[in-house]
Amino acid sequence: MPQASFIADAASRYCRKLTEKSKSNFYYAFLFLSAEKRAALEAVYAFCRLVDDVVDEEAPVETKLAGIAKWREELDAVYNGAESSHPVVFKLREAVSRFAIRREDMEAVIDGCAMDITQNRYQTWDELRTYCYRVASAVGLMCIEIFGYCTPKAREYAVDLGIALQLTNILRDVAEDARRGRVYLPAEDLRAFGVSEADLLAGHLTPAFTRMMHFEGQRARSHYLRARAAIGRAERRQLVVAEIMGDIYYALLEQLERTGFDVWNGKAQVARGKKMAIAIGKFASAKLGALAG
Repeated sequence: MPQASFIADAASRYCRKLTEKSKSNFYYAFLFLSAEKRAALEAVYAFCRLVDDVVDEEAPVETKLAGIAKWREELDAVYNGAESSHPVVFKLREAVSRFAIRREDMEAVIDGCAMDITQNRYQTWDELRTYCYRVASAVGLMCIEIFGYCTPKAREYAVDLGIALQLTNILRDVAEDARRGRVYLPAEDLRAFGVSEADLLAGHLTPAFTRMMHFEGQRARSHYLRARAAIGRAERRQLVVAEIMGDIYYALLEQLERTGFDVWNGKAQVARGKKMAIAIGKFASAKLGALAG
């Protein structure tokens, strides 16, 4: 049917433009997927991007919470067939019909973004870990359903890798978040290392701050290592897109460490050429491993 085909094409273009426009590290991983898997992942990414945009918009809290509630309604359209005209909902319906993407993981992403509306401090690592699980691990759990996997251990992999990626993001964005009056680093860690919140918000690069950041960096590294230990070589080849993401963010963590976590004088980033080299190298290694196996 021409009309249905037009709607499908328009929805696909909408999701693809969101992905390309973001210039996200995800973009480099998307390049190595089949068309069907790429379309599903673009729909998942577009969903996550738009829910997060509700948090970032300049609007009253009530307006933002209404936006979050609207996305909960849109999930009814995705899973229960409720009416919706949103292009992302159209593509998500296709994705969940082809891959076992759980609604509870999409709900977790919405719950995590809602935390950003109502909360700008975290008292403990357990509290921050819950946030990381919702906004990142839940995304990983959706993604592995698209990539495919062999063993239940892949779910542990997705959870730990998500926590590692999100904590790396948090470390990179400490200065940007501080300027917005937001502190993700747990208050218990600030106290343990003798870092005052006033110093952090003022952007003071003190020895105590650097020690705390190295501690958080090691915490992120431990989750990268747990993720790697959770699955074997064959499954890593199957999850090569996630592996590309992990290596790009691990390189970002190493860049932060090389600067002594001086996040106040420019935002750490991995060069575009290095991202592409990581992606190509990881993909080629997976292909060669498959041929050898």
